[in-house]
Amino acid sequence: MENPSFGRKFYDVFRMSLNGEQRDYTQGNLSKAIILLAIPMILEFGLESVFAVVDMFFVSKLGKHAMATVGLTESVISLVYSIAIGLSTAATAVVARRIGEKNPEEAAHAGAQSLIIALIASVVISFLGVWYAGKILSLMGGDERVVAEGAVFTRIMFGCSLAIMLLFLINGIFRGAGDAAMAMKSLWLASILNIILCPICIHFLGLKGAAIATAIGRSGGVLYQLFHLFKGGGMIRFRLNHFRFDSKLFKSIIGIAWPATFQFIISSCSWIILARLVAQTGGTSALAGYQIALRNFVFFILPAWGLSNAAATLVGQNLGARLPLRAEQSVYKTAKYSTVFMGTVMFVFIFLAVPIMRIYTKDEAVIYYGALALRWIGSANIFYGMGMVMIQALNGAGDTRTPTLISFFCFWLFQIPIAYSLAIGFHLKATGAFIAIPVAETALALVAWFYFSRGKWKTIEV
Repeated sequence: MENPSFGRKFYDVFRMSLNGEQRDYTQGNLSKAIILLAIPMILEFGLESVFAVVDMFFVSKLGKHAMATVGLTESVISLVYSIAIGLSTAATAVVARRIGEKNPEEAAHAGAQSLIIALIASVVISFLGVWYAGKILSLMGGDERVVAEGAVFTRIMFGCSLAIMLLFLINGIFRGAGDAAMAMKSLWLASILNIILCPICIHFLGLKGAAIATAIGRSGGVLYQLFHLFKGGGMIRFRLNHFRFDSKLFKSIIGIAWPATFQFIISSCSWIILARLVAQTGGTSALAGYQIALRNFVFFILPAWGLSNAAATLVGQNLGARLPLRAEQSVYKTAKYSTVFMGTVMFVFIFLAVPIMRIYTKDEAVIYYGALALRWIGSANIFYGMGMVMIQALNGAGDTRTPTLISFFCFWLFQIPIAYSLAIGFHLKATGAFIAIPVAETALALVAWFYFSRGKWKTIEV
């Protein structure tokens, strides 16, 4: 009998990755484990990108003031995303460790404790956001019309902070348990509901309809998650006793979550500062080209994000199973796949930068700056691929402080000063800011690899 072709084998693995069957990732073929985890994670992040694009597409029909309101609100609500990602990272690390130890009861207990933390944080953020919605828009630079028309949108978005928090957090729990397919399905449901409801709600309710559609979409995804956590047949199943307050575990989760939260804040602030520098030194055309280049970059690195999150799950579970060598091997193998993929994308960005930009605009100045940005950003793609895997591997081991310190050094103490020095000191203007991105990302990858290779992450207890 003939051996199945590569295409057939890949199709079988692809189908398996979407089934959501329970698997033991502490044994068996590592390459297969990486692919089974990465595929649904890639699709999950892809749908999150669609979520944001759909919102902005329909809101843009309401005019520039509506777009300004959404942009300003999203800038502030990124705090909620930061906390959600931090808690999600902590949940993935702790749940994966308990699953690796073959202790699903304690994994469920850890997941339940993280939900309590999310509930407390959401109540505080929601109250402040709803009460001070108008002032938030004003402080962010919104004019009187933006404040008057957009306050209700901001109130609804902040009022639904719990849905945002839980959607990210519970997906982190599923990923830690190795059920990446369930995480993908819940975000798919949230995105599909939003895509369907967004134009309808905006048509009848205007800008606040966009917030309502987003809230319903995310809440639908959370309800789907909770059903499978309480009633489903997965590896993680919640019961009321899992929610008994556990001060030691509570502190442990927060201890892992807060540095991970700052990781996201550090990188986000760095991109914002660079965008301001590009606008300051290159003008509107440079800023527009830079933003288009960034959106393409983010889209093309989705597979690398999926691979890096697969590495986090594999590290956590294999450390829990007392298999540090397998955990290490899984990271190096994942990093290899990621660098090969990102190396391919690098050639696309370098040689097809102009055709890519022409898809979005006919403005020659924007095309020039966008292509320049895409080539400089893409020149370090191999290091992005390696760095993302190493950072997430450390996070997956529960060592979130080391990646936070690396990010702080490489972005705030290295990237930003270099960008200003090149752009203003050496008169390279926007090009100087573009150059600083691959330089800093290369440094981050090398430093992260150095700390990972030292192996101290193997001794972290969570």
